[in-house]
Amino acid sequence: MFFKINKSKNLSISMRLRLFLFLLVFIFTMIAGVVLILLVTGVFQAGINESKQIIHNELNHFSDNISKQYGMLSIKAVEFSKELSKKIEEDLGNHKLIPRDLKDHPELLEEVLSNAFEPSFYSLMKANCSGVFLILDATVNPNLENSDVSKAGLYIKNMEPNIISSTTPYITMLRGFSSIGRKNSIDLHTQWNMEFDISDAPYYKIPMETAKKSPEIPVSRMYYWCPPLKLPNTSEEVMICSVPLIDSNNYVYGVCGFEVSSMLFKLTHMPLNTHYSRLFCTLSPIKEDKMNITSSMLAGRYSVKQLSDQEHYLTMGEYKRGFSTYHSDENYYLGYHETVRLYPKGSPFYHNEWISAILVPEKDIISSITRLNWIMISLLCFLISLGIIISVFFSNKYLKPLSEGIEIIKTSDPTNAPKTNVQEIDELIQYLIRYKSELNKRLEKDKYQISILEQFIENTKLLSPAERSVFHHYIRGLTAREIAEAMFLSINTIKTHSKHIFAKLNVNSREELLLYIQMLKEIGKELK
Repeated sequence: MFFKINKSKNLSISMRLRLFLFLLVFIFTMIAGVVLILLVTGVFQAGINESKQIIHNELNHFSDNISKQYGMLSIKAVEFSKELSKKIEEDLGNHKLIPRDLKDHPELLEEVLSNAFEPSFYSLMKANCSGVFLILDATVNPNLENSDVSKAGLYIKNMEPNIISSTTPYITMLRGFSSIGRKNSIDLHTQWNMEFDISDAPYYKIPMETAKKSPEIPVSRMYYWCPPLKLPNTSEEVMICSVPLIDSNNYVYGVCGFEVSSMLFKLTHMPLNTHYSRLFCTLSPIKEDKMNITSSMLAGRYSVKQLSDQEHYLTMGEYKRGFSTYHSDENYYLGYHETVRLYPKGSPFYHNEWISAILVPEKDIISSITRLNWIMISLLCFLISLGIIISVFFSNKYLKPLSEGIEIIKTSDPTNAPKTNVQEIDELIQYLIRYKSELNKRLEKDKYQISILEQFIENTKLLSPAERSVFHHYIRGLTAREIAEAMFLSINTIKTHSKHIFAKLNVNSREELLLYIQMLKEIGKELK
């Protein structure tokens, strides 16, 4: 043990222990002050604040990109609809026909769609999307079974829409006449069909029906963003912006527009931050505070698509830990969201609510905060341990010269002891050396005086009875005359006795005799 507690009647604490405790209290006070500052400044909440900032930044970035991408695609889709409507009407005009007549002239569909390929392809290249399509309210063979849900059209897909600088994009044709593909040197998609199956096609039916019911609404407000779905006989999920095709007589004869594939959405809106591996972005329709996950576009660094397979709806709840909550029966997420306006005022779809949201599993945020706090606690424990070690080191280091000095002082002869190089201790040792020297001199002197007094006492034994009587009167402090009166003797007799006393005691006068007597009294010896 580096310190020792000496026990006597009263508890005494060694200087080393005192210094150790002082340093320890000082260090703990400093650490407590630092912890208090950290608490006041919210550093222990840094994990939560950092998480909030990360998710807020991601949401701002994501929402801005969504607004720009979907806003631009909406504008381009409307422009594409106007351009295509005009071209189709002109092409049919060359045959003295109008768009209404397409149903009765299926033989013209291949020509119309072939002529529409170039503006469609050009629009696809200009737009940041993964596909462009055109669906006409007509079919090649009206007499076939289910012809009422089979519509002629054109669907061109860019299989690498994320490679912006590519000079030779990989273009395939998903729907349309195969001859159009051969003519334009485009491969058919592996899931190609000639016509569209519109039996379950809200991207076709909703804008068509809405445009027919509200002919007064301009086409610029008639575009419709269909929630993500899989086209019949395809495997990839897409979100489609469709705009009705309306001729100059306000006749609605089809739709056209662009698609955003789930892969393009993921590549475009991949979260920037890597702090949370399971953080993901979602563009979701909402209704009654519920996010429809099965109809959402998702982007994340892990297979967030599994989420839509496990969850159908997430309920948006109250704030928790400063975050909005999103939960199902099995899972709990924290994050933030913002309302996304996909439609302008005056649009029949204006009240369709969409949100952009950034979500993280609650476990991940708690784990991150816990990990950060454990790091800080470990750091504080390290500082405390370091403080104890430093206290032990310095209490030993700085008290070592004092301990050595005390040991030197304890020795019988500190004269030849080495210096401790501590000014105060060296001065104390020099003082003690001088003091001891003076003390020795005094002791020698006292020994000499004691030996003289002992000889004086021994000499008193040589006195005769008469001389001893006179001597005792001297002890009482009487003068020679007073002794003569007290003993009824002559003064000469007393003087004679005194002379003999002085000679036997080896003193020269009454005063010297009284000095010896006084010295004997001081050392506690009385003559009888």
